[in-house]
Amino acid sequence: MHFFAYSQEMSSVSWNREVASPSLSPASPELDVISLGRRVRHLRKQAGLTLDDLSAAVGTAPSQLSLIENGKREPKLGLLQQLAASLNVSIDQLLGAEPPSRRAALEIELERYQRGPLYESLNLPKIRISSRLPLDVLESQVGLLQELERKLNEQVATPEEARRANGELRAMMRERGNYFPEYEAEAQKVLKGVGYTTGPLSQHVIADIAENLGFSLHHVGDLPHSTRSVTDLKNRRIYLTQNQRQDHDPRSVLLQALGHYVLGHETPRNYGDFLAQRVATNYFAAALLLPEQATVEFLQKAKAAKEIAVEDIRDAFAVSYETAAHRFTNLATKHLGITTHFQKTHQSGIIYKAYENDGVAFPQDHTGAIEGQPSCKAWTSRAVFDVPDKFSAYSQYTDTPSGTYWCTARTERSANGEFSLSIGVPYQHVKWFRGRETTARATSNCPDPNCCKRPPASLANEWAGNAWPSARAHSHLLAAMPPGAFPGVDETEVYSFLAAHSER
Repeated sequence: MHFFAYSQEMSSVSWNREVASPSLSPASPELDVISLGRRVRHLRKQAGLTLDDLSAAVGTAPSQLSLIENGKREPKLGLLQQLAASLNVSIDQLLGAEPPSRRAALEIELERYQRGPLYESLNLPKIRISSRLPLDVLESQVGLLQELERKLNEQVATPEEARRANGELRAMMRERGNYFPEYEAEAQKVLKGVGYTTGPLSQHVIADIAENLGFSLHHVGDLPHSTRSVTDLKNRRIYLTQNQRQDHDPRSVLLQALGHYVLGHETPRNYGDFLAQRVATNYFAAALLLPEQATVEFLQKAKAAKEIAVEDIRDAFAVSYETAAHRFTNLATKHLGITTHFQKTHQSGIIYKAYENDGVAFPQDHTGAIEGQPSCKAWTSRAVFDVPDKFSAYSQYTDTPSGTYWCTARTERSANGEFSLSIGVPYQHVKWFRGRETTARATSNCPDPNCCKRPPASLANEWAGNAWPSARAHSHLLAAMPPGAFPGVDETEVYSFLAAHSER
């Protein structure tokens, strides 16, 4: 884990950068004291005056004028008027937004940076800005700080940026049928390296995989709270939690950690890279738990018998239903010629994960993102929550504007509530699946808001204007992702953890 490397490319100086400044008086516009100071200094020197000369003209001590010129003191209105008169300019000219020269603009920009939180976070000594500071040094410093600010802004993924990155990633997955032969090949090399032949991947075999790749495993009770695993590349150790109560298969967590190493991942440059790496390691882990050849043979036999069922994949390879469903989407189009879609939906109706290459019309926002959107109430992914039988898979046909789809779903509980996991296919492919005989059928007209977004007219007429619910705000949807090379991870906590354990 390390910070990003920064590009050598520099952006141009922003001459009129807006900053929050104290106001001149309760009724006056905001005053940019840094810009004002540089303008006073420029006009004073242009007039051939020393600080002492101007001090005598306005009746203020030279030290006080020096503070004003350095942007460290806000002059009162009376002093401003005296300065303007002594420098033979109007008040408007004295307070002008445009810097008087390129050098002045650079000085203003550097001073603003040095007083801001970005520079403070670097813990660097401040540069004394004076006429003796070479112009090329000024340009270099401002350029470096602008580029650093731009890079850090890229790392802070707002919810909109995260959704856009997810949408772009899903489009790429759709084009490839969610099949990545390069990850399949790497997984096969790893399995071959430990002599794996067949059967579910046991903890023992996974430990052999880690050892074969040169890593030792360490189960600890103090794993940083923001992590599922921590890899110490210096000492070739992988730290995992001892806590048995977790929502993730411990085998998958370890295999994903190894995936970063096997796939040669570098520190993500932005949030899009971070998401792509997560998809890659998830795929790699699934390709180990459900090896391509064995899983394809299993699916082809099930297709021939017209008995494809996600729960059978789950049971045959001893994985979770969600992992089995994901793996089906990896292999269905490439090896079975079946287009499909997957959906993980919270009991509140909000979609958490989704994939499709079969033309199903998932709800999406203007960025193309599906995650965070409400699923149609008529869809299988919502209907399954109301089914009394939670043991068996629930299947349903749904007529939509884009065609009829058959879906099968189950619900699972986690620390974040109850979720439904559903796999669906267009009507022409349903003949290959168990559960096709279901008589459950629904009609969805989404994205038409009259389908399920708007209340029935009878209810609206009675209650519109007479209800004021207190919404449960999902504050995490409003906040930016924590900055850093690995969003959401407290790097100080991780480094401290590694330092403590490397001594043991």
